[in-house]
Amino acid sequence: MLKKILHDQDNCKWVMFGRDPQKKNSVIDTNEYAIIVNNEAILLDPGGIEIFPAVLTAVSESLDIKNIKAYLCSHQDPDIMSSLALWLGLTPNAKVYISWLWSSFVAHFGGEYVENFITLPDEGAQFELNHKRFDFIPAHYCHSSGNFHFYDPEAKILFTGDMGAALVPGDYPLVVEDFKEHIRYMQKFHQRWMPSNDAKNKWVNRVRKLNPKMLCPQHGSIFTGENVKNFLDWIEDLEVGKVKS
Repeated sequence: MLKKILHDQDNCKWVMFGRDPQKKNSVIDTNEYAIIVNNEAILLDPGGIEIFPAVLTAVSESLDIKNIKAYLCSHQDPDIMSSLALWLGLTPNAKVYISWLWSSFVAHFGGEYVENFITLPDEGAQFELNHKRFDFIPAHYCHSSGNFHFYDPEAKILFTGDMGAALVPGDYPLVVEDFKEHIRYMQKFHQRWMPSNDAKNKWVNRVRKLNPKMLCPQHGSIFTGENVKNFLDWIEDLEVGKVKS
C-alpha cells in the first residue's frame, strides 16, 4: 500500500494511504487518511474489512496504533468503515464520529462499541485533537443523505469523501497532474453517485468560502493548487443524478 505525506508542519501531519496492490480486483480502491497532532491521531474513513490488514500495516508504520483517539465515518458505506469493529478492538477507547442518521446502521459493524459513537448534528461540529481545532463540514447528499467532510483550517486541507472521487488505474499518480485527462475517471462516478444538483452546488459554495489548498477524496487522486479551483468549477457545471439509459 502506498503512503504519501501531504502536510507536515507545526506538529501536525496529514498522511494518505491507498492503492493497495494486493487487494482483489473486485474490491474498490479507497484512500485512508491519518491526521497526527504530536502523537495523537484521527483516522478518516478507516476502510473496509477486506483491506484491513494492509491498512493496519501501513498506518502502524506512521504512528502507534494505541494513539488513535478517534475515527470519522463520513457516511455509511461498507468500503469506508466495515473494518470499524477491528479497529475498535485495537483502540477500545477511541471515539467514532458519524452522522446521527447512521449510528444505528453502523452499529451492525461493531455493536459492542456503540458507546464509542459520537453522533454529529446536521450542521456539523468542531473537533479538537491535542488542542488543535478541526471542523466536521456538512456534505449531505454528496453522496449520502447523512455525510460529513473534515477540514483543517490551518493547513487548509479538506477531506472530501466521495466528492472528487475517481476510479483510476493502479499506476495513476496520487496527485492529479492533468485535470482534463482526469475528468474521464470521475465524470460517470459523480453523475451516478451524486443524487442532487442543489446539494452539490451548496457544497461548492461552502467549500469556496473555506478556500482550501488541497482536496482529498476517498477514491482516486488528490487535488492541489489550481486543480482545486478546476474541480470546483467542473463539478458546479456538471449535471448529476443521472442514470445511463
